Amino acid sequence: MKCKITRNAAKVLQKELEKEENSGLKLRVLVTHAHGDHAHYGLDLDKPGENDEVVSTDKGIDVLLNRNEPMLDGVKVDYLYFPNEGFVITNPSKGNHGDH
Repeated sequence: MKCKITRNAAKVLQKELEKEENSGLKLRVLVTHAHGDHAHYGLDLDKPGENDEVVSTDKGIDVLLNRNEPMLDGVKVDYLYFPNEGFVITNPSKGNHGDH
C-alpha cells in the first residue's frame, strides 16, 4: 500500500506526534464514508491492529492503513492554509481529487 504526505501536512503532523500524550501512537488514515466509486477520509492517532499495514513515508512519518480497505491504497494527505485551514485527504490513484 502507498501513502503520500505533503511537506505542509508533515509539519503539522510531526508537532502532534511529538506531544507526550501521543507517545507510541502512529497516524491512521481511515475511510469515514464510502459511496459509489469514491470515499471520504479522516485522520486519527492509533496503535497498529492486526489488519493494519504500517506504511513509511518519505517525510519520516509512519501511517497505519487498513489493508482490507482498497480505497486507502494511494491516499494523499495534504494541509492547506487557504481558503480554509485544515487537512485535505484525497486518493488521486482512485480518481478522488477532493470533496464534492
